[in-house]
Amino acid sequence: MTQATAYQKIPGILMALCSAIFWGISGTCAQFLFEEKNLDPAWLVTWRLIIGGSILILFSLSQERKSAFSVWKKPIHILQILLFGIVGMVAVQFTYFYSISLSNSATATILQYIGPVFVVAFYAVKNRTWPITTEYLALILALSGIFLLVTHGSFDLLVISKDALLWGILSALALAFYTIQPVGLLRLFSPAAITGWGMLIGGITFSIFTQPWSLSGLWDGETLLAFAYIILFGTVLSFYFFLRSVSIIGATTASLLCSVEPLSAALTAVFWLKVSFLGIDWIGTILILITVALLTWSKKEKKTKPMEI
Repeated sequence: MTQATAYQKIPGILMALCSAIFWGISGTCAQFLFEEKNLDPAWLVTWRLIIGGSILILFSLSQERKSAFSVWKKPIHILQILLFGIVGMVAVQFTYFYSISLSNSATATILQYIGPVFVVAFYAVKNRTWPITTEYLALILALSGIFLLVTHGSFDLLVISKDALLWGILSALALAFYTIQPVGLLRLFSPAAITGWGMLIGGITFSIFTQPWSLSGLWDGETLLAFAYIILFGTVLSFYFFLRSVSIIGATTASLLCSVEPLSAALTAVFWLKVSFLGIDWIGTILILITVALLTWSKKEKKTKPMEI
């Protein structure tokens, strides 16, 4: 790598880090709204999807014009985008936010980050290939990290509720589905258009059950600021920065740098909302982050052999 090339990658590195930090802080903002302002997680998810999706579609229109509507031309693509919006987008958003409401933003974000383990398992079964050594190691680290995070090392104790653990695991599964299902669409259409349409479809569908026209919780200046942050920084800017970083430094490096998201969620939860996060919690967090790093790098170097059945 020449010095010029390294210098050119600096903006991409900074954008990837900013997107991860924005995402992490938005989780803590959500926790603040749930605990201090009594907002309903489903209500917040609905408006985040509707407003964020609308902004991303407008952005896509400004960049791509008519091609922003290309996904609606063929029935197969229509079915895929509807599935992505109604199942993938709603599931990944609601399970994550509801997990936060049951525990805290740090724990919920870290639990969601075991999603890549489920992605690896899915492709191992689909492609009938054995995971490589790195992936087995990642699985062990992920399980160890979860164990320390939810039990503090004791087989007789859960430091978070069973519901919080369940919804955290569901959030990771939803993230895996969200990662896998739209792959075909993303090969044909822009990420901004697919994500924008997915959010808008999911938000409109979810509104049938959440009645977002009825205000939820206590609204004051703090509520407005936290809500605006989640929409602007935690959704629109974070997504835009991540896409730009991928175009500059590549998906592997960008995804690896985004592993700082749980750290930003944990730090803001600890220093802002005074969430108790002990040394053993940090150890569990680090183990899960190492898991993400191992799985990210294994995508580049993986050499598989057929699974014997």
